[in-house]
Amino acid sequence: MQIQRKTLAQEVAERLIEGISNDEYTIGEKLPIESELMKIYGVGRSSIREAIKILSIKGILNVQQGVGTFVVAKNAQESLESQMNKAEIQDVQEVRSLLDSKIAAKAAMNRNEEDLKNIKKYLDLRTQYAEENLSTECYQADINFHLAIAEACGNKLLKEIYKVATKHILNSFEIRHHNNTDSFKISQKIHTDLYQSIENGNAEKAYIIAQKIVDQIY
Repeated sequence: MQIQRKTLAQEVAERLIEGISNDEYTIGEKLPIESELMKIYGVGRSSIREAIKILSIKGILNVQQGVGTFVVAKNAQESLESQMNKAEIQDVQEVRSLLDSKIAAKAAMNRNEEDLKNIKKYLDLRTQYAEENLSTECYQADINFHLAIAEACGNKLLKEIYKVATKHILNSFEIRHHNNTDSFKISQKIHTDLYQSIENGNAEKAYIIAQKIVDQIY
C-alpha cells in the first residue's frame, strides 16, 4: 500500500492543532488574519483556507463570516459517522424520524425538474426490484429514493447528516427483512404518495407522509 504524503494544508492544520494544544491560541481567541497565517506558516492562501476548513469540520475552529476564525476546542470532536457507527439502530432510527419529515417538506418547496426525475427514477427501481424480490437492489433503491429527496431539500448539511444515517438504515434493512421484499411492496403506494406530494409542492402533506413512512404506518 502506497504511503500518502500530507498536503501543505494538512501540515498547517497539524501545526495549528499543536499551537492550540500548547495554548499559543486559546479557546475563544481569534486566529490571526489569513495574510499573517501565510507568513507564520510559509504557505499560500489556499493552503491556509483548506487547513481552517479541515479544523472547522473537526470542530476545533469556528469561522464567522466577516468577523474572523475562532478557536472553540482543543481536541477534534468525534465525527458524526464515528458516533453513528457506535450507536444502537434504535438511536439511528430516531435520528431518521427527526430528519425525514423536515427533509420531505423542504424538498416539496425547493425541488426542481431534475430532482423530480431523480426521485422518480429510484421510486420506479424500488417497485421493479421489490416485484422481482431482488432484496439487495430493492433496499438500495429505497435508500437512493430518500437520498434523492434529501438532495432536493436544498440544505446541504441536512443532506450530509442524512447520508451518514442511511448507511446504518441499509444495515437495518438487511437484518430486519431477511432478504425479503414483501414489506417494500406493501409500502410502495405510500412512497408514491410521497413523491406526488413533493411533485405537487405540497410541503405539509409531504411532511405527514414522510412521518408515516418512518413510523411504518402504511
